[in-house]
Amino acid sequence: MMQAVPQLMFEGRVAEAIAVWRRAFPDLEATDANPAEVVVAGQRLRLFDSPVPHAFALTPSFSLVVTCENEAEVRRLADLLGEGGEVRMPLGAYDFSPCFAWVEDAVGVNWQLMVAP
Repeated sequence: MMQAVPQLMFEGRVAEAIAVWRRAFPDLEATDANPAEVVVAGQRLRLFDSPVPHAFALTPSFSLVVTCENEAEVRRLADLLGEGGEVRMPLGAYDFSPCFAWVEDAVGVNWQLMVAP
């Protein structure tokens, strides 16, 4: 069976990414191999540590969107995932969601966190 799985490429930061994400998502499943496989918020991802430096990095044009049950969960995830990273859109009410935040985590992965409208 053919299957597409998103893969994120890092340069020596896969273990750090897993540690950051495990704080936010305690039920995170992860393997120790390279590439590592993780399941975060129900989504399977591959995380690859490239042995070769590249002239590019992760980009905000790719985000993991997590739909939360309530504002408290959005706030908790935004605080944990945003630590050491960057806030792209502050926590607040927007036309598309009563509670939304967009943060880039400490390893450069972008997270859009929201309560469904």
